Amino acid sequence: MAGGNPLGCGPRPLGGWYLAIGLYCAPFGDHPATYLRVVEVSGIKGARLVLLVSGEGTNLQALIDACRDADFGAQVVAVGADRGPANGLARAERAGLPCFTVRLADYPGREEWDAALTRACAGFAPDLVVLAGFMKLVGKSFLDTFGGRCVNTHPALLPSFPGTHGVRDALAHGVKVTGCTVLLVDDGVDAGPIVAQASVPVADDDDEVTLHERIKVAERALLVSTVGRMVREGWSVQGRKVRIGS
Repeated sequence: MAGGNPLGCGPRPLGGWYLAIGLYCAPFGDHPATYLRVVEVSGIKGARLVLLVSGEGTNLQALIDACRDADFGAQVVAVGADRGPANGLARAERAGLPCFTVRLADYPGREEWDAALTRACAGFAPDLVVLAGFMKLVGKSFLDTFGGRCVNTHPALLPSFPGTHGVRDALAHGVKVTGCTVLLVDDGVDAGPIVAQASVPVADDDDEVTLHERIKVAERALLVSTVGRMVREGWSVQGRKVRIGS
């Protein structure tokens, strides 16, 4: 279609290009069917970020602060939430950013909510969507639009300790080193391709609160540095392997 996006591609970034190809591999012998997503995104000058938040918004604030530096390479164009009021939205409003709320309770089911969230985000034409403490799982509509261009964080070194109790589970397991992960969002729970990780030592006297506070510090720094590199240098995804830059 003239003026539209090529088949298999998401919306084209204003300052670069974006390509997504889905490859289906049929079952063969003992090997099950697989679906390989190949994504390539060029570096994008002045990349547009939409940030989604559910709570305090400390990761969101770190990205807002980073974007004030023109050399960071991105601008926050909107902040969305799945509930209101959220402290993260208050941070965005103080920064003068457009805000929106898409509450699950306002829709008949998750599919309708997911479609509404997708429309709300797409209205700001983001190059990258960042789940900055967003506590809802996104669905098919969202991933069809933003697959390969949506990142999340997790307070553990994935694939170990996924889910909502990653810090508690790491402590219970007795690990000596844990950390945080930046990952691309897929249809699983903390199961997407890993973009970057940082380690955090576990002290003998750590409890869940003290360990989580140190992880949060590392997580904010990792998220900011990773998003900055992605928008400046571009990224590619082949199966589960993510590469930033050429």
